[in-house]
Amino acid sequence: MRAVFVEQADPTAPLSALRVGERPEPEVPEGWVKVQVEAAGLNHHDLWSLRGVGLPADRMPMILGTDAAGRTEDGRPVIVHSVISTPGWVGDETYDPRRSLLSELHQGTQAEWVTVPAANLIDRPDFLTAEQAACLPTAWLTAYRMLTHDSGLAKPGTVLVQGASGGVASAAIALAHALGHRVWATARTEEKRAFALAQGAEQAFEPGARLPERVDAVIETVGEATWSHSLKSLRPGGTVVTCGATSGPNPPADLNRVFFLQLRVIGSTMGTRQEFGELLTLLRQTGLRPAVDRLVSFDEAPEAYAAMEESSMLGKIVLRP
Repeated sequence: MRAVFVEQADPTAPLSALRVGERPEPEVPEGWVKVQVEAAGLNHHDLWSLRGVGLPADRMPMILGTDAAGRTEDGRPVIVHSVISTPGWVGDETYDPRRSLLSELHQGTQAEWVTVPAANLIDRPDFLTAEQAACLPTAWLTAYRMLTHDSGLAKPGTVLVQGASGGVASAAIALAHALGHRVWATARTEEKRAFALAQGAEQAFEPGARLPERVDAVIETVGEATWSHSLKSLRPGGTVVTCGATSGPNPPADLNRVFFLQLRVIGSTMGTRQEFGELLTLLRQTGLRPAVDRLVSFDEAPEAYAAMEESSMLGKIVLRP
């Protein structure tokens, strides 16, 4: 079967490690289900895999991808929830210390077929196309959990989203607006700031700009480049929720500001199956849909990955087998 995969990681030039070609069709362990992939989303997690982060050489070749929408062999339309918890785990699967995502221990979704635990399949509602559904499992679910579970916002407030054009950030803008928050965003170019406004931001600023007032929560995916601005933008008692560090993982701590203003720094990753259901309900009720930057074939994967590495996309990139 055709697939997008990594055979040997390259920490300094990840795109050189990308391969498109034939891979064996997956075996189906007991309790797992085989899904024919109709659409697979791209995420920065895939770039980290190409660098070999969290993916040792003995697990390669590894098919990339955490997100997919498709159909089971009996024709059931589904979305894949890619958080794989260990057998017997009970409760919030994101807290399982041995959890993994597809493409870490098990082959990923950027292929004609993928196998997943039966419990990780969610019925795909008819109001979503396969391409829209493939945007949800990582970026949109992560953004939803950041806003509803981790932000500390029990009622509408002001939310700053750093780096507005990426997958999680653009989802956070749209979802925060749908949840009733006032949304501000930062982005490096006028085009990206206009995109943020189209997604639901009330105002969009250049990175590091002084804001009209301090905010209740910051959605942070960028890391080193924006961290100081994120902390300076928070009101006393405010919360910065971080789920990634695309510009680097070692920002200045600025602990004096954190403890003097009693700021909360919360880490967040992915979301639960229950939260996935809540997200789908919100999309159904509001009519909100993911912004798809482009749909590409597997043969066009190298160009799509380059766009993601350069952060030149507006919303999500989706692959179609």
